[in-house]
Amino acid sequence: MASIELNEGERQIRQLLLDVVAFIDDHVVLRIAGGWVRDKLLGITSNDIDVAINSMTGEQFGEKVNEYLEKPGNASKYGPAVSLHKIKANPDKSKHLETAAMNILGREIEFVNLRKEVYAADSRTPQMEFGTPEEDASRRDATINAMFYNLNTDEVEDFTGKGREDMAAKLMRTPLEPYQTFKDDPLRILRLIRFASRLNFKIVPEAEKAMEDAEILEALKIKISRERVGIETEKMLKGPDPHMALALIDRLGLYETIYTDPTREMHSRPDLSWFASAYGFVQSLAVRKADSDIPAVIPDILFNPDERFLAWTCAALMPWADAPTIPHQKATQRPYFAAQLVAREGVKAPNKIVDVITAALLNGEDIRKLVDDCYKQLQRPDAKLGVNATARDTLGMAIRRWGSSWRTQVLWSMIYELVLASVSRERTLKSYATFLERLRDLSLLEAYTIKPIITGGELAKQLDTKPGPWMKDALDIVMAWQLRHPDIKDPATAIDAVRERRNSELSSRLASHFLSLTIRPLFSQTTTKKTGITPAGHRQEVTSQAGVVMPEDTSQATWKDTKNAHVIGLLRWTLKALDAKGVEANWGLLVPPILKMMDDLNIEWKATGCELLTLLLESTPPALLSRTGLGIVFEEELWPLFTYLPTLTPESESVLLLDKTFPALLALLNVLHPTTTEESTSSLSTGKERFLDRLLRDGILAPLFHATPSTYPKLATLLLAHLPELLRKMGINSVKHLQSLLPTLSNMLAEPLGLAHPPLLLAAVRGVQSVILNAWPRIIEHRGEVMRGTCIAWVRCVEELEKEANKDDAHAIQKELKECAAMVEAVLAGDADGWKAWQKEKQELIAASARVCGLFDTDE
Repeated sequence: MASIELNEGERQIRQLLLDVVAFIDDHVVLRIAGGWVRDKLLGITSNDIDVAINSMTGEQFGEKVNEYLEKPGNASKYGPAVSLHKIKANPDKSKHLETAAMNILGREIEFVNLRKEVYAADSRTPQMEFGTPEEDASRRDATINAMFYNLNTDEVEDFTGKGREDMAAKLMRTPLEPYQTFKDDPLRILRLIRFASRLNFKIVPEAEKAMEDAEILEALKIKISRERVGIETEKMLKGPDPHMALALIDRLGLYETIYTDPTREMHSRPDLSWFASAYGFVQSLAVRKADSDIPAVIPDILFNPDERFLAWTCAALMPWADAPTIPHQKATQRPYFAAQLVAREGVKAPNKIVDVITAALLNGEDIRKLVDDCYKQLQRPDAKLGVNATARDTLGMAIRRWGSSWRTQVLWSMIYELVLASVSRERTLKSYATFLERLRDLSLLEAYTIKPIITGGELAKQLDTKPGPWMKDALDIVMAWQLRHPDIKDPATAIDAVRERRNSELSSRLASHFLSLTIRPLFSQTTTKKTGITPAGHRQEVTSQAGVVMPEDTSQATWKDTKNAHVIGLLRWTLKALDAKGVEANWGLLVPPILKMMDDLNIEWKATGCELLTLLLESTPPALLSRTGLGIVFEEELWPLFTYLPTLTPESESVLLLDKTFPALLALLNVLHPTTTEESTSSLSTGKERFLDRLLRDGILAPLFHATPSTYPKLATLLLAHLPELLRKMGINSVKHLQSLLPTLSNMLAEPLGLAHPPLLLAAVRGVQSVILNAWPRIIEHRGEVMRGTCIAWVRCVEELEKEANKDDAHAIQKELKECAAMVEAVLAGDADGWKAWQKEKQELIAASARVCGLFDTDE
């Protein structure tokens, strides 16, 4: 018998093992079995060394190796020998005898005894026992794997008598009769296919015939663990010729036995007509023939070494691509894809592989549509086809959406379209090649690795709201902007784009996004109290069958949940970010949330609604408000808020609400009655004048008459704080209110306990100043009322200073009172008769109380 030429390392290992044999017993015979012998004879490098022992278990021999090496001086002859470990018997895997593995001179070596298989009458699971070399050889899967290299004699032993012959003829043959071999262990079918594809050998006809036996196939499907099946199929697809392996599986009718999920009823069958086309196409990617019709960009991008195994896995699972989904055991969960289950349960693919296949199936429609749209738009640039499928942000965000496995997912969809053949092969290949070229030209092949230029925390800070689940989608908007501007690398640029609001493309896109995907879903779950809002933002009454307006119970409204508090911040920012054009485009999304808040029974929500309405109206085009008719709706919401007064409404809540109501009404006034170039404070339009008159009467005077200022000073202070702006808008038209306005203000200034509430006194005197400034032509007639309150307030301040109390407040009030007196003098200075009368009156005041002298001392 011929020998095998050993390399230096193998010779050292042989010598070590033979020395151990001499150390134990010269009757121990060691043989290297199986694949190593085959590969050495074929001239193939092999590191897989299995040593079979004739008279002891692998563990026993391994212990003797360690014992020998522990003898002084022995280990140094060969180098270190380490890592001996025991593999215990495992009946479930048919390993009933203990083996051991150890690292010798950098090579992993497994020790096992020669074995034979013994079958009980009631079981097909073999019992492993000590056997002869002939018995060990006969239980192996193929003759070429049944040869031994006898370390003791340095000879190759072929106990089947067919190993060398079959190797020379490139044949795969079982040592025993094929039917019996496969029935004993059906996994040997897959092993023969694997080695045939690896070595480019032919399986003998009698073995192929036995492989097709229904009983054996059923045993392979049910009896053999799917982990073992998965190991074999993975080795096939990672081997040198996956195409041959899949072709054999196809030709021998093994597909539904191997690629199935035996744990459940699939309710459908794979479309085997797709199988050959699928693995044939992947083979054409791998081979790359010069005359191939496949554009080079496809294999260049989709069939690199990292994607090779996944590509063949796609081909293997393609017959299941169109199979109906299988319901999940949990009704609320997404159903399974058939190919997903076959990968997970049928061949026990790693989770990473299963996830890729699942993603390919989930994203398939999205991929195919984008590929087709990109191709069409590049072919016809002038065609309007909706979203620009050739744009860098569209393509980049798609790659990010599909993730790091996008190449395999795109390959899956391409194979699917080719085997489906609904369009020509030429058209399919051209569209995918165009798509991939576009990605490459735009440097988007690794788009999934690009990091956002700003973080979610930075974005939340710029939006002045709390971080939350909204950030993920918002950062996608930022990323799309980033993809459109690949030259921008500085985070400050992105932050500035968010901060600029109405002048920024990024802000505009973020605003539209928040409205449609974050804000709208929360507010669309309930209707507004008393009314509903149509999609266009129009209001309509919501009534019961009896015709009664139905109030809305919003106590459990989603938008009120504290975990959604960030949404109000996003809506506030959005209103600031949109310009007039943006407001008009998003009108139907902006109005409903605001009206819902204004309709709420809670005062804080009403105030928030008013605040947001003010922001909305600041960017609302007058024509839009006129066209939608919502101006009247907003008025109907705002005017009644002036009735939320003490004692029915706590003062603090009334202050909170009315402080937001005034700006909202003034903003509404500006939209309903925009200022024209011809308009002046002396010639207001009728509608604007009436609006301002009502705001003064109902918004300031009526509440002051209802809620006594001395009793509710905070409310009165708030009302008077809005008086100067209101009078400024009224201008000279404010004279009609002097008879009611001045006595009210003068009485506040004359209040005996006025200095108990300094902010109210300050607001009152500034109110008087505003009256003088805007109604000055009539102040001559009303100077007595002005000076009554002014002088009394001045004296109160002097008295307070004399008591060394409230000095800062008193001085601040005195400063404003002097300004008020100076304004009266300035008005009277323009009228000779009035000025003469005023000088006399002033002297009389000083004579009556020397304390008022300082009121008119401009040098003081």
